[in-house]
Amino acid sequence: MTPEELSAAISACLSQAVAAGEIAVEVPDTVRVERPKSREHGDWSTNIALQLGKKASMAPRDFAAMLVRRLSEVEGIGGVEIAGPGFLNITLDTAAAGELARTIVEAGDHFGHNQALTGHVVNMEFVSANPTGPLHIGHTRWAALGDAIARVLRASGAQVTSEYYINDAGNQMNVFARSVYNRMHGLPVPEGGYPGEYIKELADIVLAQAPELAEQDEETALPKLRELAYTAQLADIKSTLADFGVNFDVFFSESALHDGGAVADAVARLREQGHIFDLEGAVWLRTTDFGDDKDRVLIRANGEPTYFAADAAYYLSKKDRGFSEKIYLLGADHHGYVNRLKAIAACAGDDKEANIEVLIGQLISVNGAKLSKRAGNIIELRDLINWIGADALRYSLARYPADSPIALDPEQLKKNTNDNPVFYVQYAHARSFGASANAQAKGVTRESFDASLLTDPSENELLAVLGQFPSVVAGAAQSREPHRIARYLEQVAGAYHSWYAATRVTPLGDGPVEEVHHTRLWLNDATTQVLANGLSLLGVSAPERM
Repeated sequence: MTPEELSAAISACLSQAVAAGEIAVEVPDTVRVERPKSREHGDWSTNIALQLGKKASMAPRDFAAMLVRRLSEVEGIGGVEIAGPGFLNITLDTAAAGELARTIVEAGDHFGHNQALTGHVVNMEFVSANPTGPLHIGHTRWAALGDAIARVLRASGAQVTSEYYINDAGNQMNVFARSVYNRMHGLPVPEGGYPGEYIKELADIVLAQAPELAEQDEETALPKLRELAYTAQLADIKSTLADFGVNFDVFFSESALHDGGAVADAVARLREQGHIFDLEGAVWLRTTDFGDDKDRVLIRANGEPTYFAADAAYYLSKKDRGFSEKIYLLGADHHGYVNRLKAIAACAGDDKEANIEVLIGQLISVNGAKLSKRAGNIIELRDLINWIGADALRYSLARYPADSPIALDPEQLKKNTNDNPVFYVQYAHARSFGASANAQAKGVTRESFDASLLTDPSENELLAVLGQFPSVVAGAAQSREPHRIARYLEQVAGAYHSWYAATRVTPLGDGPVEEVHHTRLWLNDATTQVLANGLSLLGVSAPERM
């Protein structure tokens, strides 16, 4: 019996009591069950009697006593006790608890998926680095966390589109192009330009595709050079993200907003909503009406749109594309964007609390990291991947809440020891995978299963931890906190290692294969499945050997 099945059983008992006239309350859609702090208090606990007792005009303990009578008749429940002011401590019978192993194995990759966010249509924008240079350490955290959040949301039933906003409009792209042109001709870096060696690499790529640019003056060469250099740099960004296991559904061009008239259209639409005013020749959006610290200029007095105008057009684009929820993941230096983005949502007629969410990530540092030889003044993501490894980097970044600063120790992350969390979890997966292969080589199979044989205390503990996975995933999705999954996987690994030490999946020596060995193989493989599913949600591999 899974926690979800137990929750459903409690709900059914409540509904039966309402139908029988024993109580008059509205039965909640979901009854929360939790693991008690002490296993002496049973397998699961619920405070539903405390929640509903007063609403039913009953003392919570009397309400609990009514539930005990009904729950005691539910198949799979071994016992129910009332504790304290009305808590219910529930113990499953051994067979019902052990049946979870078969449930997990048969569910396979789908185990842990839930419907907590079914019906939610979400656009998630993250990373969105300027296409003027390689991805660096500042983009690393959101690449890992953003992708993990998207995966967890999908596993909880949400329809998610991950999106990268390409800031390919404005003067920065001209400066970028001039930097490549100057490097191509052996000229100094232009004022405010880009000095890295990657600019020389881009110049070589551009010349290979369009050698005639070498003979053209800057004004003539720049339009084509800018497009070719931009395309090459964006390809490098996509390649680095792919190496990091991050693949976006959509790459959205800022310049397309301008070229397609979306910025002008956004200004017109917001004016119709009544939130625009004109002052000193400029066009303003009255964002202070919705919590911003000052009103924002959309169109300057010279007729040029601001970056904020593009932000407004981009938000409206997301709305027009059917995304009822827009999640923005921004860096630590973007706190000032929160209120202005929410104000855009409100000006557009959306609920700024329900239709937009802005997450701010804190800085990370990596001990001993060196500046990129290619870029000169940054630490490249590609260098970090080559140095630390994508798995260790992604797991470590997903292991902490976004709003907590992180200092990573690469030497620690490369150690094959139990105090390295990513190794600890991956090793548990490899160990369980190997245990399964060894068992099958000795004639242990999953052809039979008797859940009542899983009586060792370590088996009860492992099953209880495995059963929490769907609720952990749902909680991580609703809170946008994939670190909950990482910490949970470490609990699974610990419970598995304890079980592995306490029991045997294969017979000792030349002993005969017994029913308990077949049954334990199911539990072993259930653990393998949960570890693999959890690592997948973090974008981390589940190795078969370590």
